[in-house]
Formats: sequence, structure tokens, C-alpha cells
Amino acid sequence: MTKKIALSTAAFLAVAANVGLAAAVGGALAPQDARAVPAPAVDERANGESAVAVLAGGCFWGVQGVFQHVQGVTNAVSGYAGGPKNTANYAAVSTGGSGHAESVQITYDPRRISYGRLLQLYFSVAHDPTELNRQGPDVGTQYRSTIFPATEEQARVARAYIAQLDAARAFGARIVTTIEPDKVFYPAEPYHQDYLTRHPNAPYIVINDQPKIENLKRLFPDVYRRNAVLVGAR
Repeated sequence: MTKKIALSTAAFLAVAANVGLAAAVGGALAPQDARAVPAPAVDERANGESAVAVLAGGCFWGVQGVFQHVQGVTNAVSGYAGGPKNTANYAAVSTGGSGHAESVQITYDPRRISYGRLLQLYFSVAHDPTELNRQGPDVGTQYRSTIFPATEEQARVARAYIAQLDAARAFGARIVTTIEPDKVFYPAEPYHQDYLTRHPNAPYIVINDQPKIENLKRLFPDVYRRNAVLVGAR
């Protein structure tokens, strides 16, 4: 288990040089070969003006940042899901023994974007679904790839989509994303909210998360929104 590492600018440049990456602080370093996976063959039926999805895929800073830049998303909150209320805090979750995963609760308008479309973005640019209990430099069950369906229909869509992507061999390895229904989402501490937007030049964000935003813009220009929808603006 490791925690997110806050590198100094000098340390960041040293790491970049050691792994053969030529970039300045504030640039985008591609941590993985992002690709637009096929859209889901099974999707939810649009119902109502607002719905909620909860997804986990490594550090919540980057996952929140991605969905804050998606049209049709009206809010995206970093938090914890999978464990009990008394361990839903960063200190406990960082131990790796809380049962929680760093997660993002996404509120969206089903008339503008579907649950299946959100899952397509999740698998394409928000994280690597083939990494087990880790994501990039972060290791532990709190960084697992997990979908927390809010309804049985969401669970059905998620199961069908994972089977579809595995059958199509969309990735170089099997998808390890789990589906954990009936779990409560707990918002994270205020200092975790809108982290990518508030700290765009932090080395961790530059290396691991800014490329996700660039990949979203490049691969899905039809849903990309330039200005993030922020928790702090509410």
C-alpha cells in the first residue's frame, strides 16, 4: 500500500528524465495508451432529469477531474464507497484496510448523457481497468477499479459492458473491475474536492491526471466541456 506522493518540482523533473519523458511542469505526460473503447451494446433507459453514478478507478482527483469536464454531468464529488461510515475518512482509507475505494459520485442528466456513455469514458480515459488493486503509482485496495451501481439496471448495464469489452479483447489483459451494489457513498474532505482544477501544476496531477483530461478532449470531443463543473461553485 502506498499513498499519493507529492513531488517537488525538482524531484518531478528528475523522475521525468529517468523514465525518458521530455516535458515541463504543467505539460501532459501520457501514463498509458488511452483508447476509445466501443460504446456499450446495452444501456439504461433515460428516465427523469437527474441520476447518479458512483465509480472508482484509482486516485479520485483524476476521476473527478475527468467527469467534471463531461457535458451532461451536473456534479462530481470525490469520496469513499465500499466500507462502513466510521472509516469513511482519508486517514482510515489510506491504510488500505477500510473496505472503501476512493470513488466519485457523478450526478448527470440522462436526457443528455447515458449511464453507458459514462462507463465508456470511465473505461477509455479515466483509468486502466486491467490494474488490480492499484492505479499508476498508487497501490492498495482503496485504489481498486470498481463500479458501485445505484440500481439493478445500472448493475445489468455494467455487467454486460464488461463482458462485451472482454469478449472484444478491448484491452491487452482481462478487465478486473468489480461491481459492488448496495454500497453507501460518503463525500471526502473538502480539500480533496476540485483538486485537479485547483492544483493543475502539482507534479502528481501533471504526471497522472492532466493527460486524462487531454485524452478526453482528444478522443471524445463531442462530450468534452472546457470549463469544469465544480463542487466548490455550489
